[in-house]
Amino acid sequence: MSPSGLRASPAWQALARHWQALNGTTLRQLFDARPDRGTRMVAEGAGLYLDYSKNLATGETLRLLQALARSRGVFARRDAMFRGDRINETERRAVLHVALRAPRNERIVVDGKDVVPEVHEVLDRMAAFSDKVRSGAWRGHSGKPIRNVISIGIGGSDLGPVMAYEALKHYSRRDMTFRFVSNVDPTDFAEATRDLDAEETLFVVCSKTFTTLETLTNAHAARDWCLHKLGGDEAAVAKHFVAVSTNAEEVGKFGIDTANMFGFWDWVGGRYSMDSAIGLSTMLAIGPDRFRDMLAGFHAMDVHFRRTPADRNLPVLLGLLAVWYNDFFGAQTVAVLPYAQYLKRFPAYLQQLTMESNGKHVTLSGGRVDYPTGPVYWGEPGTNGQHSFYQLIHQGTRLIPCDFIGFMRSLNPLGDQHDLLMANLIAQTEALAFGKTPAQVRAEGTPEWLVPHRVCEGNRPTNTILAENLTPHSLGALVALYEHSVFTQGAIWNIDSFDQWGVELGKQLASKVIPQLRDPMDPEPDHDSSTNALIRRYRAARTARSG
Repeated sequence: MSPSGLRASPAWQALARHWQALNGTTLRQLFDARPDRGTRMVAEGAGLYLDYSKNLATGETLRLLQALARSRGVFARRDAMFRGDRINETERRAVLHVALRAPRNERIVVDGKDVVPEVHEVLDRMAAFSDKVRSGAWRGHSGKPIRNVISIGIGGSDLGPVMAYEALKHYSRRDMTFRFVSNVDPTDFAEATRDLDAEETLFVVCSKTFTTLETLTNAHAARDWCLHKLGGDEAAVAKHFVAVSTNAEEVGKFGIDTANMFGFWDWVGGRYSMDSAIGLSTMLAIGPDRFRDMLAGFHAMDVHFRRTPADRNLPVLLGLLAVWYNDFFGAQTVAVLPYAQYLKRFPAYLQQLTMESNGKHVTLSGGRVDYPTGPVYWGEPGTNGQHSFYQLIHQGTRLIPCDFIGFMRSLNPLGDQHDLLMANLIAQTEALAFGKTPAQVRAEGTPEWLVPHRVCEGNRPTNTILAENLTPHSLGALVALYEHSVFTQGAIWNIDSFDQWGVELGKQLASKVIPQLRDPMDPEPDHDSSTNALIRRYRAARTARSG
């Protein structure tokens, strides 16, 4: 299909005509025309409730979007993913994060081999190891039990575990300390270890190849720190380090016992790996049973995505609405606003999931797209954001669709504070939808000169996603919801949502720059004038520092 194939397709053209006819219609008008919108435009699945009634869309909009999805092969591509087909076309790989949470009795075949038994073999080994650490049976080099766990990774090997730990902290072992190191900035490692006892500290090094520059740099810093604190005995490494990797040779060279190496597969992308062995730190924090509850939540949403008709399918609806705003309204960003402090890292996690997946400018066949892809995702927990950037969402000049996420019950009841929290969530969606008219402002006795400043035009679209409580199960379902929404968008845009070649370029250039920064012979750098000047400036400062 040519790059212009999407825009030229009958389904797209029908949506374009519909958008022209709908453009200018307000949410006030839509609700006046159908007062029951708020109970009709809803869907449920895997324990989540979605209210999408406050979107600039009608039933006809959704029908046309679903027709677009069918014409673009979204559902055929979905089925191919679940079958284990190589839908990551540029890397010739299957895309099977769904296998990571498949029950033992499921069968998913890749290259003639059922991968589900392998998945559960790793999960069982993770569980046995976690039980040893959590019970105190696993001892450090000096015989002390482990009280501190530091996970070392970057990208998907860090963002998922960090988010999951923060989200499920209520269920974690409070007599243990869990920290995460990802940035190659030495401050990250120094602050993570500053107040810890090496005798009671376990490092989980997460790197599939065990060659990732930032991760291995921090891992060697951890190794040096550990050996310095523990008297320099190399045998200590095996008691204080485990690996999530597939490179047994490099893991062994590092000093880690390969019996304590937990693997995963090339059909698991980093940003889709939090429910693989990359989640070992999560399992250490919340225990194997709750980790399996989280996997069950993922799987429940997988089943919903695979089997539920499009008009009631949560990930499909979210994905289609994201395409609607991105490609027809020109909305460049999506705000994700969890009204749960435990989900403070959820927007950051979604940034990688969504933008690394769909930040692409060519189609699967290599032709350049002529339509926008991959909106920018961002956000903060409510109610904090209400006192900062919500002003722009309400009265700014940019259209910013918002996803509000809330829970019916608090894990930490304190008076009526949860009622106040949820009242704010519900009120914000109402305010964004309907705003405040000049007449309403005047009725409050506002001076005429001040009226324009206090008017909120409304017509700002929102989704509201609710669950009974924040549990491992509901977190798994929530993450899978966005995974499959991203899939839906990418399939419509005909892009590969599962490669990340743009990430590799910076890594390659950094490998070239590193020796040029350090070389005492001061060779002339061979970059552009700006890069050369920056290298020379840093090199001069480095020389002065060491001189």
